[in-house]
Amino acid sequence: MAYLTDIEISRRAVLSPITLIAEKMGLSADLFERYGKHKAKISFEAIEASSQNPRGKLVLVTALSPTPAGEGKTTTSIGLADAMNRIGKKTIVCLREPSMGPCFGMKGGATGGGYAQVVPMEDINLHFTGDFHAISAAHNLLAAMLDNHLHFGNTIGFDERRVVWNRVVDLNDRALRRVVIGLGGVSNSVPRESGFDITVASEVMAIFCLSKSLCELKERLGKIIVGYKRDGKPVLASDLKADGSMAVLLRDALKPNLVQTLEGNPAIIHGGPFANIAHGCNSVLATNYALGNADFVVTEAGFGADLGAEKFFDIKCRQAGLKPDAVVIVATVRALKYHGGVEVKDLQRSDVAAVSAGFVNLEKHIENMQQYGLPVVIAINAFPSDAEEETQLIIDKAASLGIKAMRAEHWAKGGEGAENLAEAVVEAVSDKQSEFRLLYPDELPLVEKVETICQKIYGADSVNIDKNIRKKFDLFTEMGFANLPVCIAKTQYSFSTDPSLRGCPRGFNVTVRDAKISAGAGFVVVLTGDIMTMPGLSRVPAAESIDIDESGQICGIF
Repeated sequence: MAYLTDIEISRRAVLSPITLIAEKMGLSADLFERYGKHKAKISFEAIEASSQNPRGKLVLVTALSPTPAGEGKTTTSIGLADAMNRIGKKTIVCLREPSMGPCFGMKGGATGGGYAQVVPMEDINLHFTGDFHAISAAHNLLAAMLDNHLHFGNTIGFDERRVVWNRVVDLNDRALRRVVIGLGGVSNSVPRESGFDITVASEVMAIFCLSKSLCELKERLGKIIVGYKRDGKPVLASDLKADGSMAVLLRDALKPNLVQTLEGNPAIIHGGPFANIAHGCNSVLATNYALGNADFVVTEAGFGADLGAEKFFDIKCRQAGLKPDAVVIVATVRALKYHGGVEVKDLQRSDVAAVSAGFVNLEKHIENMQQYGLPVVIAINAFPSDAEEETQLIIDKAASLGIKAMRAEHWAKGGEGAENLAEAVVEAVSDKQSEFRLLYPDELPLVEKVETICQKIYGADSVNIDKNIRKKFDLFTEMGFANLPVCIAKTQYSFSTDPSLRGCPRGFNVTVRDAKISAGAGFVVVLTGDIMTMPGLSRVPAAESIDIDESGQICGIF
């Protein structure tokens, strides 16, 4: 059977004018700014007014540990939101913006798939409303002001060997990971080693997504640590007087973006931090606005629940005062077979035993989400190759844990295919009031926060932290950062730090490689394994297939 591609489905859709989508949320014409026919930005006045409205229910969509076959968190989030609207629950979906790096690399876009998409798909995946360009510009302005200060005498007393602020670009470019800047003589600043990260890894991105107002944004930007003095004291962006101009560049970008689903329901897409060295969620502003204008808000967090959901709860919810009401964990038959030992090339074959063996991965994620006191529903994202007995096994195993697992066909049928999932979510929220709790208190020492996450969420036996890194944690405490949450960067493919360990590995240790402060974002980044902040292109990148025809229509994308 031949299926339409995502972009073919997207192009056949009849989009409503963005003014009609705004009207669905009660937005008058003076409270949003149109970006063409099908995109708009929500004004700060509208966000402020919405804070006085009754709050809706917040549902997080997360997933089991990612596999090469893909699980479909975004697709499920969109399909669930459409289904909730179909059963009479006013629902808004809140998502992250896609980075162009993966779009031109190998991952593809992040606007859903099949008949569960947000549109206009090409616009959202490529440039959108320019938010990421603004974030790149603000980040690089700070870098330029830093080097300008060094060039004109370094009156602050920077230790040039301890500058920690790189530059960024929203593309995959491995050649920029480590560079030498300032070459060419005394007129070109001070030669030193530096590098580039991808824009979504920028601390400015994390700050952007955690700020609740323009004033808070500026305050957080000023706290960014760009380097250290010769006496070891930090140098802040505010010391360079860069925070004001950075905030100016981000003013319009900070307004959340309004688009629509294929079924004409509101979708707010805003921000896109990494789910490793940052918290991997859409902006607090977008979430807060949606909560004041809907019965339900569906949002997602990056990677599997051990990374994205943990950071959503312990960083975003902690800082924003959010209290989620339920969790949907996305699973697929293919992913469970992969975690049960089946290789990618054989995932189309029916293998009930492998599904059963791989269920341990899903079971651990269920257990983790229950530690936060939240009701859990499993969404089995259906594929044509799924055998009925494989799906039934997941439903039965989930039921033995007291959890409902629902087969959802939103990819093929849109919201109609996920109505059973929507009913299960509403029932879960109605039957059990959220008893949401954080994994650890603010006052827990930093090292113990790291140990708590590694042992309670990942299932590690112990955490190895050498004396030099422990000294860093002691220094962070002396600097006044002891009460910050920690953001652990590790592979997304396993509970462990070894991406080859599938399922639910046991008997492993986590070794902390390094730690750093994201003072503006308000968390301590803890590095484990090999985490890359500037991806490279694949041997045959998607960029080779992307083109534009004589009529101006984009082709070769997705």
